[in-house]
Amino acid sequence: MKFYLILLLLPAYFSCQNSENRPVKKIVLDSLPTDSIPIKDLAGNFSSQTILRFDSSAIPTFLQRYPDFKIYSADFDKFYSGRKYSYAWHNPDGNPIEQTSVLYNLVFNIDENGLPKDIPYPDAYTHLMEEPGKDSMLIRELMITGEYLVYARKILTGIPEAQTTAMNWYIPRKKIEYTVLLDSILDGKSVAFNKLIYPQYYLLRDKLKLYYDIEKNGSWIALNTSEKKFAMGDSSTVVSQIRKKLFVAGDIDADNQSPIYDSVMYYGIREFQRRYGLKQDGVAGPGVLKEMSAPLSKRLEQIIVNMERCRWLENETDDRYLVVNIPQFQLLFFQGDSVFYTCPVVVGKETNKTAIFKGEMKYVVFSPYWNVPTSIIKKEIQPGMKRDKNYLQKHNMEWNNGKVRQKPGKQNSLGLVKFLFPNSFDMYLHDTPSKSLFNESSRAFSHGCIRVYQPEKLAALLLSGMPQWTPEKIDAAMHSGKEQYVTLKKTVPVYLVYFTAFVDNMGKLNFRDDIYKRDDQLRDMIFAKNPKKSAQ
Repeated sequence: MKFYLILLLLPAYFSCQNSENRPVKKIVLDSLPTDSIPIKDLAGNFSSQTILRFDSSAIPTFLQRYPDFKIYSADFDKFYSGRKYSYAWHNPDGNPIEQTSVLYNLVFNIDENGLPKDIPYPDAYTHLMEEPGKDSMLIRELMITGEYLVYARKILTGIPEAQTTAMNWYIPRKKIEYTVLLDSILDGKSVAFNKLIYPQYYLLRDKLKLYYDIEKNGSWIALNTSEKKFAMGDSSTVVSQIRKKLFVAGDIDADNQSPIYDSVMYYGIREFQRRYGLKQDGVAGPGVLKEMSAPLSKRLEQIIVNMERCRWLENETDDRYLVVNIPQFQLLFFQGDSVFYTCPVVVGKETNKTAIFKGEMKYVVFSPYWNVPTSIIKKEIQPGMKRDKNYLQKHNMEWNNGKVRQKPGKQNSLGLVKFLFPNSFDMYLHDTPSKSLFNESSRAFSHGCIRVYQPEKLAALLLSGMPQWTPEKIDAAMHSGKEQYVTLKKTVPVYLVYFTAFVDNMGKLNFRDDIYKRDDQLRDMIFAKNPKKSAQ
């Protein structure tokens, strides 16, 4: 998908007001540095030799000896049968092609991609690569293919889809045929590897390397203070510590080691607050000090788990789509390769989590009824009716076919318009009468649906291909008090995603609070102990 723009274009200071009719600068995929694409390093002028061949029975024999590759049995068979069992990684003289060394280095440096070094049979692989000879050519050939398949799967798709579903990630995973990919590489074809992984991944990978360097250099210092805040004019040794952390993170350009909280510190703190989704008041208060006190290991893990999430996304082909990044409390409307609308949203609270999935926007509903979910009827409305016999009337509600619904109007919990993308979670976007909640920096307050700030603009964008829906008509429909469904001419993809770390369009690394406590579980899955035997 054109998802490569999604988190590149998420600076927290964007607002609905300043984004209208102001497309964000287009950032195209081709602008990404090619040397940041690991698999592409394998491409080149490969030998297309067909002289050297082996018997097909060698594959099951190899897999019997190296059982960790057995899950790729079908890939081995498909790849080599298509080549009529000719050697893929060797020249006609029996020597390994140059690209085998490239792959070898990539495999043994897989941790640079935020993955553990659980390499299958590292000793055997090293021995075969460092002791080249015709006697070991067949085993080396199959070993290299096995290592490639493991590496490609880990880098391009990450942990198995069944495990991501178990973590309540319901966005369909991209599908990749590794044997077709490998065939293309070995045939020297130009393969768009940079479209196989959501490119935010490469930006996070660069930041991971930067943070590894910070760890290596020992420049991540721990704050030592019992103070609750520091502001302009304050003087303290802790201010010097804060200043250094701002410099290391790139929020200020230089560290003069001054203990005085000056204007440089003020603007540096504002930038830090922007990157962490905090209120930008320039004061190093409890929120800032808490985030600054987090150990470096937490930030490394946060980058790594979000790199993993990037591996799961497929490429969108639609020209228009919506994205809601749940931990960031932000909605973006993409049209072409630009963001034309972005604004704050309210998402589900911890007990009513907003689901992570993909839907297709189909309807805009003006002056909607709110059909109250059964759970809310039991937990809130029935107790209210026991306390007050006029509860329904006071809340503009009524019984309807054994259910409770709230009538259209300004006080309707869905506001004046809702946006439906039919799904099994019964979630949708909607307006809200509770506008004050958008002033909060953390906005997890809903029962699961997404409340949108200034939704009339979203309605206008969704209906832009229907000229009869002028701003005046949209406003009239929103205030008519009569429910009206409008079917979109073409459905619009909607992605509800969960990223707690991302790089914005200014190249700055952003972090957000893990509001649903999902990062630790994913971290544990990535680094699950899975020792490999070193068979020879």
